[in-house]
Order: sequence, then structure tokens, then C-alpha cells
Amino acid sequence: MCLNYQGAIPCRKIETGHVSGQYVFHRRDVLKCIGATVGMELLASSGSWVEMASAADLIQRRQRSEFLSSIKETLSKAIKGNPDLIPSILTLALNDAMTYDKATKSGGPNGSIRFSSELSRPENKGLSAAVSLLDEAKKEIDSYSKGGPISYADLIQYAAQGAVKSTFLAAAIRKCGGNEEKGSILYAAYGSNGQWGLFDRQFGRSDTEEPDPEGRVPLWEKASVQEMKDKFKAIGFGPRQLAVMSAFLGPDQNATEALLISDPDVSPWVQKYQRSRETVSQTDYEVDLITTLTKLSCLGQQINYEAYTYPVKKIELSKLKL
Repeated sequence: MCLNYQGAIPCRKIETGHVSGQYVFHRRDVLKCIGATVGMELLASSGSWVEMASAADLIQRRQRSEFLSSIKETLSKAIKGNPDLIPSILTLALNDAMTYDKATKSGGPNGSIRFSSELSRPENKGLSAAVSLLDEAKKEIDSYSKGGPISYADLIQYAAQGAVKSTFLAAAIRKCGGNEEKGSILYAAYGSNGQWGLFDRQFGRSDTEEPDPEGRVPLWEKASVQEMKDKFKAIGFGPRQLAVMSAFLGPDQNATEALLISDPDVSPWVQKYQRSRETVSQTDYEVDLITTLTKLSCLGQQINYEAYTYPVKKIELSKLKL
């Protein structure tokens, strides 16, 4: 017997003796058609789900963006009040990241340098004041954070960003004869702020809960250029990146570059960046430094792009008084 069904499910015509010409349903056909029908309904209704997901994503992006802006402001004030600690902040960020080991995928910019047992190592001598400054900044940041405390891993790398920006701005002011207003205008017009986009997206590093292994970071002030080159090579960098990171390798950038320029592989890059720093825009130096710091600051890290987000309180429209 054939069901006289007028819907979208097709019947199969079979010819088996006296029932030739009859139409019967096969279970697999029905299941296929039901699946197709449900699939079409889901597709038709998926627009609302996409809209909801997009809205939630936009909310989280705004939350992170606003929080990051506040962090930068807090760190900028801290750095401006303690400009003598800028070299230490740069080395702190470098040394926290330089524990990265490609073979084991361990270490890197994970905040491990905050532990006293790591901070007291010879290569980290003199960095405790920078850590103390960031500890105070962290207290302020955590006090207004709605999405949990900031990780030391993020805090240290964004402090380095703030320190780099401060040195770029200071260079622009010097080019304007010490006039801060004119220097700020010069930096805004020709500076590198637009190059930080990728760095700012790497926001959501996790802290390790133990110090990184010893012996992974050179004592920069006593290391030979070859030792520096070997260490930079071990993390995927070359002479170009070594040269552009000269300000991170000790308190005296000029002394560091005087050493680096003695090496034939590094020398051309050192001279390139020295010439660039004499120009109005410092474009080559600033762009390459930002690019290198961005890569360094996320070595081996899995960025949590939902970090620091928080639930938005729902508004009950029925309780609103209009």
C-alpha cells in the first residue's frame, strides 16, 4: 500500500511482482529527508545565533580594549615618574622571555622572573626595583579590573611597551630642542604608534607557577657578541634582531652597541639603526624594534583572547521607569 503523501519526501517506485508500480517508503530515505529538513531549518534560524555570537564577541573586544587602555595609562604614569628604571624594565622583559626553549616549548614570557629565586640570579641583578615598581602598578590595575587580576606575564611585556614608547617620545622631544609640546606633536605625526597593533592583540598571557630553569639567559654585560648571537639564534632571531634590541641588553645602550659593532654580522645593522635614530621619524629603528619585541613577547605562549572579560549584567526592561 502506498501512502498518498503530498510533502517533500519522495517515494521510491519498486516493481516486485503483483505490487508493481506501488510506491513505498524506505527508512533510510525518510531519515535522509528528515535530516535535510532539520538542516534547512537550522540554517534558516542560524542568523540569530550568529548575531548573538557576534554581539558577545564585540562586547568582549570592547572590554579588553578598555582594560588595556587603562593598563597603559597606569604604566605610563609609573614609568614617567621613574624614568631611571626604563633600562631595567626593558631588560626585565627580555630576560623573562629569553628563558624560552624551542626544543621543550617551555619558558618564555610567562612571568617567572617575579619569583625571588629567579630574580636573584646573576643575570637578573639590579632588576628588583623594576619588579617592585610593577608590583605597585599591578595593585592599582587589579583594583579596577572587572575581569580578574592582570598576569605578570602581560604586565611585564606591556611595561616594556610603555618604556619603549617613552624612549621614542623622549627622542622626539630632543629633536625639538627639549620642547615637550613640539616633541609630542612630532611623535604623533611621525612616530610609530600605528605599528603596535599586533603587539596589542597578544593580550592574555598566563603566568607560570614556578621559576624557569637556570642557565637559559646570558649575563649580558659580560657576554661576548658570539654568546649573544648564539642565544638569539636559539630563539629564532638573528644579527638584525640582536642589533635592534641593544637597549634591552644593559643599562648603557651606547656601550652595548660599541661591543656589537665589532662583529661583522651585527655591525651593519647597528650602523643602520644608529643612522635611523638620527632621522626625524626613526622609522627603520622603531618599526624593527616593535616587530622584534612583538615576536619576543609571545614566544611559546598560548594567548587567551577571552582573558579579562566578564559577564555583562542583564537589564530587566520591565523594571525600567520610563
